[in-house]
Amino acid sequence: MTRTGNPDSLQDRIVAEVLEWVGTPYRHQGSRKGVACDCLGLVRGVWREIHGHELEQPGPYAPDWAEATEQERLLEGLRRHFVEKPVAAMAAGDLIVFRWRLHLPAKHAAILTEAECFVHAYQDHGVRLTRLVPQWRRRIAAAFAFPEFTPNS
Repeated sequence: MTRTGNPDSLQDRIVAEVLEWVGTPYRHQGSRKGVACDCLGLVRGVWREIHGHELEQPGPYAPDWAEATEQERLLEGLRRHFVEKPVAAMAAGDLIVFRWRLHLPAKHAAILTEAECFVHAYQDHGVRLTRLVPQWRRRIAAAFAFPEFTPNS
């Protein structure tokens, strides 16, 4: 799970972009680099920079939406735009989604920067680079690749 070494590759562009977000303050429903974002806003912002247009608008959502519903809204939305892949095959530049508890919907998103690190927007901490330690790894619910850019995407 390493980057390609080709700065023009999609994966390396994604990693370079998400690293530019480190230090952005946390704000629920935000999606602006250097201003504020939540985990979904981070994904939306990286998508905007990579693809040049906005990802689907999520509409308003409460911070505790996953606890209040049994719907996999995050996974369903990501499946409309990203390419799902086996967790064992995840690589730098991929989107990973976490589930806090087995019986709850997946709720947190991050982007891998290398085999053992990811960037995410974390409440009370902002956007940060975090090690993919066992406590995080066991909560991974899904992995997705960003689709290649096409003019109609």
